Amino acid sequence: MPTIQAFRGLRYDLGHVGSLSDVVTPPYDVISPELQEALYRRHPANFIRLELNRPEPGDDEHSNRYTRAARFLKQWRQEGVLRLDPDPALYVYHQTFTHQGQTLTRRGFMARLRLERFGEGRIYPHEETLSGPKEDRLRLMQACRANLSQIFGLYPDPDNGAQERLEAAIAGQTPLEATDPWGVVHRLWVVSDVKLIADVAALLAPRPLFIADGHHRYETALKYRDLLAQQGPLDEQHPAQFVLAQCVSMNDPGLVILPTHRLFRGVRPISSDLLQSRLGAFFHTRTVARGADLAPSIWEDLQIAGDQERIAFYTAQDDTWTHAHLTPEGRAKMAELASEHSPAWRGLGVAILHRLVVEHLLRGADWPKPLFVHSAEEVAQYLRKGDSVGRDATGQVATGGRFELAALVMPATVDHVQTISQQGERMPAKSTYFFPKLLAGLVVHLLE
Repeated sequence: MPTIQAFRGLRYDLGHVGSLSDVVTPPYDVISPELQEALYRRHPANFIRLELNRPEPGDDEHSNRYTRAARFLKQWRQEGVLRLDPDPALYVYHQTFTHQGQTLTRRGFMARLRLERFGEGRIYPHEETLSGPKEDRLRLMQACRANLSQIFGLYPDPDNGAQERLEAAIAGQTPLEATDPWGVVHRLWVVSDVKLIADVAALLAPRPLFIADGHHRYETALKYRDLLAQQGPLDEQHPAQFVLAQCVSMNDPGLVILPTHRLFRGVRPISSDLLQSRLGAFFHTRTVARGADLAPSIWEDLQIAGDQERIAFYTAQDDTWTHAHLTPEGRAKMAELASEHSPAWRGLGVAILHRLVVEHLLRGADWPKPLFVHSAEEVAQYLRKGDSVGRDATGQVATGGRFELAALVMPATVDHVQTISQQGERMPAKSTYFFPKLLAGLVVHLLE
């Protein structure tokens, strides 16, 4: 694993703000306009004003949401709302949540991670990125000169040895605690023991790190570092040589990846008969049931099968669910259509859906971006709404009539992330959704 270091985190002084729950925020990419407004109202020092400052009338090049975020950061530091920790530390971070009727805790720790270009070290991306979010995050980073929220990295550790050492150090200590809008409980402990920090860093040094979430933030941090280096040589310990990272063992029992189902609107209606005809020799297909509300039971059957090559489709024209299972001919066609990719990549459910079904068989390469949701209950809810407005996983408004087609698709696994990443490939966008999301505002890493 690349170099991790302790650092002096900038954190809220609870004597100023009261409850930590009132001032932290989810990361920018899952905040809807409604949640953004609610967070603005919750507390005058809520971190939303930094992480996702809202546009205002009259914004221009010199006064805008990025410059306002920078002013808030400066003001809150001057007022003591945010204070710099006295000593470099690692920050143990737990998230306790409910999944499929079970209470789970995902454990990890925050550190600063030395930046490496992809392909030149042991940091691996696993998903494609988009230019828009990177430009947005770069402007914010340049204005605030800080990592306001962390990337999420996974490292192999079969015995969870690194995390267990940190757990022993915090045993019996009272954590800082916050609850997010989805009821997830977030707990934070500060570990400043120099020897323990050195031991954890040494234990992880030989291991790779896979970016689970925060690809845009990582690539933005690289760009920011490079822009600074153009102005003059950067010392190896300059904070811009690093990025704030939450590090989690790939073997942690609380690690959960949710599916990302697709709902398509703004496309030509299609019946189940026509869909099955189009899938043809590349899939074994069968009609399963009628009714959008059956999405949860259809999904349960897919989960039990646990097969990336199985996809369930809903066609609104006849209110019908179709089950499709890839055939050997389908695998051969995927090998032809995605010859530049490995068998592991070609075997992903999302790859099969988009490359073979949508782009090739349904000729939908130019279809509007689908709505992305993470539970079958949400799929049923949006299908019932018909022509009403929906929002995707980033809070983006999605309009354009009813959802004509929906696809339930298995999520990629941690093994997929490791195998495909180490082959130098990236999965299609929205292949994984690591739940729950990390909070922004627990710790800030300053870049000056």
